[in-house]
Amino acid sequence: MKNNKLLKKICSRWQIYLLLIVPLVYLFIFSYLPMGGLVLAFKDYNVRDGIWGSPWVGLKNFAKFFGSSKFPLIMRNTLTVSLYSLIVTFPIPIIFAILLNTLGGKKYKKVIQTVTYIPHFFSTVVMVGLIFQLLNNRSGVYGSLFTFLTGETAPNILAKGNWFKHIYVWSAVWQSTGYNAIIYIAALAGVDQSLHEAAAIDGATRFQRVWNIDIPSILPTASIMLILAVGGIMNVGFEKVLLMQNNLNLNYSEVVSTYVYKIGLASGITDFSLSTAIGMFNSVVNFILLVIANWGSKKLNGSGIF
Repeated sequence: MKNNKLLKKICSRWQIYLLLIVPLVYLFIFSYLPMGGLVLAFKDYNVRDGIWGSPWVGLKNFAKFFGSSKFPLIMRNTLTVSLYSLIVTFPIPIIFAILLNTLGGKKYKKVIQTVTYIPHFFSTVVMVGLIFQLLNNRSGVYGSLFTFLTGETAPNILAKGNWFKHIYVWSAVWQSTGYNAIIYIAALAGVDQSLHEAAAIDGATRFQRVWNIDIPSILPTASIMLILAVGGIMNVGFEKVLLMQNNLNLNYSEVVSTYVYKIGLASGITDFSLSTAIGMFNSVVNFILLVIANWGSKKLNGSGIF
């Protein structure tokens, strides 16, 4: 009986299910089908024998990565950049959305929102090129201002490893704040204005109305976004990190994603098994963090993604 009811519901809404076919096929081909390659993490892969014919080595590749001298460095860099990025880039769009929501003029709000989300559409290559141009210690804006104010040549911060994380994170703030704030602006637009009117009549200040009405209204949305951000905490932006790397900042910029690329493709070693094992370890850590963040969110405010 249940199957018949389900079939009737599907038939009554067949157009919606037909639309789902394309994204489902896309997910299957590009997200689920490649998972078969994860078996490489447990094998000593060679081209002659292929994926299934290569000898099974169990957890040897994982042990090789954990025992590597680069493991502590890579994990330190990955966690440092990821946590720094999460702490800075997560709350700023929320604050920006709340401040933008308090503006009275609709024209000003539209202009500010448009100007701030345009940088999101810059490609990573263009973004890194802008960073190099602006922060060049001789010909860039930073170098020119430093020389103008001090009469000396500016230090090359692009070659200083301890500046890497700051440049990476704060350039991401400039690029992503406006775009990431859109979802919070949409959530704030759905707040019942009668609540604000009633609070104003009772003598509540603007700050009190924001604190007691706006923030609780966007809290479920913020919780979901935080869970997703924590679930991808190990996925430091590969392209941007790789483009910003140089020999002088490598000890501060080498993260899991760039190390996987170099081991698997770029270094001449082409150790596909080891790179697959490292990538799998990265995904498992992200999954565990996602589950923990979802559990914590449901305990604190009752909202989660599953």
